[in-house]
Amino acid sequence: MRNLFRWAILGVLCGILIGIAAVAYVDVSTAHSIYEPSQAPKAQVAMVLGASVASSGKLSPVLKERADVAAWLYEHHVVSKILVTGDNSTLQYDEVYPVGKYLLALGIPQKDIFLDYAGFDTYSSMYRARDVFRVTSLLIISQRFHLPRAIFIARSLGLDARGIDAAAPGEKYFVYSLREIPASFKATLDVLFARTPKYLGAQFPVSGSSDATWVGGSAQMVYFKSQ
Repeated sequence: MRNLFRWAILGVLCGILIGIAAVAYVDVSTAHSIYEPSQAPKAQVAMVLGASVASSGKLSPVLKERADVAAWLYEHHVVSKILVTGDNSTLQYDEVYPVGKYLLALGIPQKDIFLDYAGFDTYSSMYRARDVFRVTSLLIISQRFHLPRAIFIARSLGLDARGIDAAAPGEKYFVYSLREIPASFKATLDVLFARTPKYLGAQFPVSGSSDATWVGGSAQMVYFKSQ
């Protein structure tokens, strides 16, 4: 039993070290690809990554920051389309449609806002951006703690990707940063084993119309599951 306990401790320590190494590699490989909004290079699409939404439909502060930056990039002609991606796996929870409505209220035309209700994690969002929405170049909108992993995944899938930091000056996300250790390890495994997301379905190229992605509102995930 004593030896078994020692091996268990050793396994845990090795797992932690591998996770830290994965984070370090992801951070270093993407360090020069994160920009402030005012310095953003032009791209085809601004991708708003999902975050929590209240039951009332109110965006969480981090998600509102992401949506505001995407709108700014569109209004300043840095991008021509916005892709909102997130989790709508149930009718009771939707990270996507509320962002779409928020962008509409800011004056962004609906035809240029694409909604992806099956972006259950960052890997799925990037994979679907490539295979479902036929995106070629994108600016990933999130807070700095999240961007290295998102850029790493996108580039591993062949996308021309850069990150845009949506955080307000001085904001700290210590707890979220700790979460990046297991998340980066998982992302590395997803890339190595070429995981295919559960839901793909019909294509909605960003070069065409976004209308089909708006059908059904918060019930849109029912449509995706039928594909």
